[in-house]
Amino acid sequence: MLQKNLKKHLEEQFSIKINSRKSLSGGDINDVYLLKDQNKNYVVKVNEIDKFPGMFKKEASGLKALRDTKAIDVPEVLGYGDFEEHTYLLLEHKESGKADRHFWEFFGQQMAALHKNTRETFGFEEDNYYGSLPQTNNKEETAAKFFINQRLAPQFKMAAENGYDFKDLDSFYQKVAQLIPEEKPALIHGDLWSGNYLVNANNKPCLIDPAVAYGPREMDLAMMQLFGGFDNRLFSVYNETFPLEKDWKERIKLWQLYYILGHVNLFGGHYYTSAKDIISRYR
Repeated sequence: MLQKNLKKHLEEQFSIKINSRKSLSGGDINDVYLLKDQNKNYVVKVNEIDKFPGMFKKEASGLKALRDTKAIDVPEVLGYGDFEEHTYLLLEHKESGKADRHFWEFFGQQMAALHKNTRETFGFEEDNYYGSLPQTNNKEETAAKFFINQRLAPQFKMAAENGYDFKDLDSFYQKVAQLIPEEKPALIHGDLWSGNYLVNANNKPCLIDPAVAYGPREMDLAMMQLFGGFDNRLFSVYNETFPLEKDWKERIKLWQLYYILGHVNLFGGHYYTSAKDIISRYR
């Protein structure tokens, strides 16, 4: 339940009057609430102040980066801050719609438009989080170096610290470097599974909970296919709009390794076996 002191703070800080509040589903890391004002609804995410340092500031930066492209709908960040033992992120609430028959084609076009946003180097202005795990975004000159140094290596290091051993990674990295094509960096969502998009009131996609970077665009497409929930029409239209490099489907499992390693470090179990199987496949 949203504490009374924090409720009062939000009302004073943002000049709103909260008439009702209810918990929203999907808050595995943070507590998430729908706040109803007389004229407008809001979403607030809340956590303990020391649990994930800087998480909401970094999430706000990622949401703003996506929103500034105007390529796809993203909730507006209204503010974030700390109060007593809590930290919070206040967002625009997106009213729900229903996916119509053109939804997936439109989604594919918008993802292509998002990924056309580029810059000279891979990385981002700051490190952030993939779920609850720290994610580094140091500058790299190539897609392969970014994926190896900023994505795989930190997760393998964390896995070793958690007791999950992976052998002969240097030779695996050499193979990875040979497989990844040279492309310009793309602004990617970074954690785009089916729980991280909404259908807005205009029946269009809306992205939430990002882990952004300027990275290899195939990473987003691979994550979207890891747990399902995305229609194949999206990928077909994407490829027509912004053609992918040759053999991109053969690299899907490779990109998914990063997300699987994250699950190794969070949950262990069969994800460790899955990660080793992917490594064997490409080694």
